[in-house]
Amino acid sequence: MDLNDLSDDEFRGTIRTFVEENYPAAMRNPPHRLHWAEAKPWYMTLSAQGWLAPSWPREYGGMGLSASKQLLFMEEFERHGVARSPDHGLVLLGPLLIRYGTEAQKQRFLPRILAGEDIWCQGYSEPGSGSDLASLRTEAVRDGDEYVVNGQKIWTTLATDANWIFMLVRTDKTGKKQEGISFLLVALDTPGVTVRPIINLQLHDEFCEVFFDNVRVPAENLVGEVNRGWTMAKALLGFERIFLGSARQSAYALSRLRQLAEKMGVFDDPAFAGRYTELRLDLADHKALFEVFAEKLRAGETLGPDVSLLKIHQSELFQRITDLMLEISGEYAGLLDPIGGNRELHPTGMFIEARPTTIYGGSSEIQRGIVAKNVLGLPG
Repeated sequence: MDLNDLSDDEFRGTIRTFVEENYPAAMRNPPHRLHWAEAKPWYMTLSAQGWLAPSWPREYGGMGLSASKQLLFMEEFERHGVARSPDHGLVLLGPLLIRYGTEAQKQRFLPRILAGEDIWCQGYSEPGSGSDLASLRTEAVRDGDEYVVNGQKIWTTLATDANWIFMLVRTDKTGKKQEGISFLLVALDTPGVTVRPIINLQLHDEFCEVFFDNVRVPAENLVGEVNRGWTMAKALLGFERIFLGSARQSAYALSRLRQLAEKMGVFDDPAFAGRYTELRLDLADHKALFEVFAEKLRAGETLGPDVSLLKIHQSELFQRITDLMLEISGEYAGLLDPIGGNRELHPTGMFIEARPTTIYGGSSEIQRGIVAKNVLGLPG
């Protein structure tokens, strides 16, 4: 069945019914990013339904949804509090391989992503090369039919759960730094690869650092042309734009702020009410802004650099909401655990979760630079 043929209301109802009947209640709105072992049952449920890859064409096992239906699909998942699975293969690598990969690469990797046999992580950031990603130094030197990789990646999400990493490597040190970067696929069980978890402020091991010591990788694992990886990297980051600009984090946090304020007895306080109302209006503004870009997608238009406004506003709004959460939490503000074991009352956890949102996916400073240069026409 092609779900694109349904009306929007019918489509929403179909997705909503399936999620409500099949998604485990205990997994709704988890306090941290789920590991593969926790997310696998739901991942495989979606796989059996054929609903793992909304954006992939049907010939590759995806749903082949239109842009407008993809937005509705995402909204229904967010409404129900569906946790994000380890989805780098689905959301990032899959669309990139479909666009740039060889037929052999598509046949090899895409079915294994859908089957949950290959779990991917993203090797972009390095120590000293985060926002300035083009300065990366992890090197891949051609040696016959292989590349020899040396270097380090950091802040690699859920690398301990993955068995493959897609990564940017430097294959040419001459010329402009953006022109000597290539896109490489590496199995994490290859000799010379070391993965070490990084424990964050919530004592959760979501992030990792990955070391490469003379790692030999088949040259056939290069995606696209050598030294042309920067173009693909920008395309891949573009896949994240509308996702990271969604109001889901701020909307959920605001609902939890109200619940917390009622528990702490400050919801009717005039000072709190004024600040809460301001945040409600900011969220309404953000939803309206998101709808502007959603309408462009529905019309089949390509999103421009002004979509960076979504990422800036959403991440900073999320932080302002959680700032107020912590402020009214009193003695609970120093606890890592939810209040009274209630996962919906977890002010410290949400405060910590909001801290990196203005960094990952392109820091607010970088996003503002994009808007200044490419939207407002200001000098670099």
